[in-house]
Amino acid sequence: MERLDSLHPSINDYLHNIIPARDAVLTEMEAYARERRFPIVGPLVGRVLHQLVLLTNPTRIFEMGSGFGYSAYWMAKALREPDASIICTDGSQENADRAAAYLARGGVAERIDYRVGNALEIIDETEGEFDIIYNDIDKDGYPEAFRKAIPRLRSGGLFVTDNMLWMGRVVKDVPDIAPEEEQWLHKATLGVKELTRLLYSSPEVFTTIIPLRDGISVAVKR
Repeated sequence: MERLDSLHPSINDYLHNIIPARDAVLTEMEAYARERRFPIVGPLVGRVLHQLVLLTNPTRIFEMGSGFGYSAYWMAKALREPDASIICTDGSQENADRAAAYLARGGVAERIDYRVGNALEIIDETEGEFDIIYNDIDKDGYPEAFRKAIPRLRSGGLFVTDNMLWMGRVVKDVPDIAPEEEQWLHKATLGVKELTRLLYSSPEVFTTIIPLRDGISVAVKR
């Protein structure tokens, strides 16, 4: 399937060329992601996450799908309250261990509670409200992430989701039945599109999708 980028390549290059250089830890994380073809939000969206934290001054963030800690690092660096923290989740112990090393080197490890397991189960096991819930789990789970997250946000809290343009697949026709080898992609695309419908139809949130990189949605709970 043809990939459609949300930004013209020249605009994408322009934006990457004008943003400030990242610190040594972020630079190493980005290099690791390139070498391993590991999906991360990248510095353009990383800066958006950092800015959202600066704007809202949260004390509790829940991250659904943390990988090796790249997005959590961006957010942790923006935390200002002394007791502010981020609960990270991922199904891989290897990712958790790698994240711990990066976050420690970056001086933000004390801000992070990294839990290995299913994010949709972990949020049910965790008490209290959150100021920000960041969602980047498997895309077929996006609708369920919405249903789990919105009741757990405080009024004025943010539900932020990556890959909302899904490399242009959201504007392609999605067949009712996909070939077996494309089942995962089919389910993922349906998941992204259903979350989009939920975000824009729900009276509980006000949503904008920012067409940066692969699309990031920001929903504010009313």
